Amino acid sequence: MFGIADLDNCYVSCERVFRPDLAGVPVVVLSNNDGCVVARSNEAKAMGVKEGTPYFQLEQQFPNQKIAVFSSNYELYGELTGRVVSIISKETPAYFRYSIDECFMYLDGIELNRLQQWGESLHKRVKREVGMPISIGLAPTKTLAKIASKLAKKYVAYKHCCMIDTDNKRMKALEWCPIEDVWGIGRRYAAKLQALGCKTALDFANHHKDWVRLTFNNINIVRTWQELNGENAVPNEELAKKKSICTSRSFNGMISDIEGLKTQVSNYAARCAEKLRQQNTVASIVGVFLNTNAFREDLAQYWNFQERPLITPSSSTITIVQTANAALQNIYRPGYQYKKAGVIVMGIGPDSPIQQDLFDINAEQFQKMKRLDEIVDRINRMYGSETIVLGSQQYTRKDGKGKADVFANAIKHDFKSPNPTTRWSDVIKIKV
Repeated sequence: MFGIADLDNCYVSCERVFRPDLAGVPVVVLSNNDGCVVARSNEAKAMGVKEGTPYFQLEQQFPNQKIAVFSSNYELYGELTGRVVSIISKETPAYFRYSIDECFMYLDGIELNRLQQWGESLHKRVKREVGMPISIGLAPTKTLAKIASKLAKKYVAYKHCCMIDTDNKRMKALEWCPIEDVWGIGRRYAAKLQALGCKTALDFANHHKDWVRLTFNNINIVRTWQELNGENAVPNEELAKKKSICTSRSFNGMISDIEGLKTQVSNYAARCAEKLRQQNTVASIVGVFLNTNAFREDLAQYWNFQERPLITPSSSTITIVQTANAALQNIYRPGYQYKKAGVIVMGIGPDSPIQQDLFDINAEQFQKMKRLDEIVDRINRMYGSETIVLGSQQYTRKDGKGKADVFANAIKHDFKSPNPTTRWSDVIKIKV
C-alpha cells in the first residue's frame, strides 16, 4: 500500500500556527510582490475568493468583508513543513517528499487492518506537535492515493484519512473524481479526454488499455490508466527526477539598469545553488532569461535567454552567481524597461563523485568552496535565511544625503508575518 500526506491549505495553515485568532476567519496568502492570491482558507473559498485574484481587486469584490491577508513567507513555510516531514519520517517505513506540502509514504510492514487507525493517529500527532491539519490518502497505487487524499480533505466522516482498499471503493472514488483532477492528467490531455467523453476518472479507467495507447501514444498517460485500475506503474525514480531548477519572479516595478538586474539575478542564482545543495546535487549548466512587460504595449519589447556550461559541475553559490551574471551581461540591452528575470540550473546530477576537468582553473578550489557553502548554510539556518549573502545580492544606491542605502531584496511584502522559529528577533515574547 501507498500513502500520501497532504497538508490542508498549506500556506494558510502555516500562517495560522502562531495566530490562533485566525481560526474561522477568511485568510489568503499572496504571491511574490503581493500580486495575486495563491492560497485560500476554506472560509475564503466559501466566500468566493478565486485563486489568482489580484490583491487590489479583493476589496472591490468583497467590500466590508474581513479577510486576513499575508505576503508569502517561504522561510516560515519551509521550516514548519520540515517539522511535519520529520514526524512522517519517524512514523513510516519509507517516504519521499514530493513537494513542500506533500509526502508519499511506502507502507509495507504495516498490517492492512491497522492502516486506517495509523493514518488517523498520524493526523492527530501532526496537529498536536506542529499545529497544522493534514489529510492522508491510502491506496494500492500512488495515483489512487492522491484521489483518496482529496476525499479525506472534502468529507469530515473520513476523519482526515481515506483508504481505498477494495475494488468497490476504488470505483466509487473514480466516479467522484473529475478527469481534470487526476494526478498525471495535464490541462491539454484533460481537454482531449473530455472531448472524447471521459468526464470522470472512471470513464477513463473503463476504456481498454489498447485504446489509451493508440489514442495518446504517451507512456505517462498509459501509466496513469494502469494506476487508476489498481496497478502500480509510476516508478519511484520518476518522482525524484528533477532535470532543472528555476527561480524567477516579476520585479516590484521596472528595472532598466544592469546593476539593478544583477542584484535580482544574483539572488535567484543563490537560491538555485541552495536548492541544489539541499538535495545533494550539482548542475552543469546555468541559464538566465530576461524580459520586458508584455502587457505594456506602449513600451519597447525584448526577451532573451542564454545558458552557459560549467566546466566542473557545481552547487557553489559563488560559481553559479558569477556564471549567471556573465550570461546576464551578454543578453542585457540598454534602453528597455525590464519586468522579470530568472535563473535556471540544468544538467543536474549527484554531488558525489564529481568528475573535475583537468584544465578547470577552479578545480583546486572545489573543496574550499564546498566548505564555505556548508558554513554559510549552517549560519543561515541558525539565524534566518539571507543572514549572510554575497555582495552582488545587495543593491546599493545613494540617498538624497549621499549615504549608501542598501536593499537586499527589492520584493514587495507589505503583509509578511514574522519568523518565530528561525529568527531570534522574531521569537515570541510572553509577558507574565
